[in-house]
Amino acid sequence: MVYKVLYQELSQEVPVRERTQAMYVEANSEREVREKLIEKKLNIEFIQVLNEEHLEYEKQDEDFKVENV
Repeated sequence: MVYKVLYQELSQEVPVRERTQAMYVEANSEREVREKLIEKKLNIEFIQVLNEEHLEYEKQDEDFKVENV
């Protein structure tokens, strides 16, 4: 499954919507996504599993890339 992760790079600061970034991670569960990203020390706001329709929509963005972590 592919998960969309919304995060802030600075884990020590209060989240600001304008600085929220997104990445896509392939994993079997939300827990596995968190385990893969723990070393990056990101301030994870939300993790969303993408169904087929949503994934196809996200793929239309030229910056779409599934991260290898």
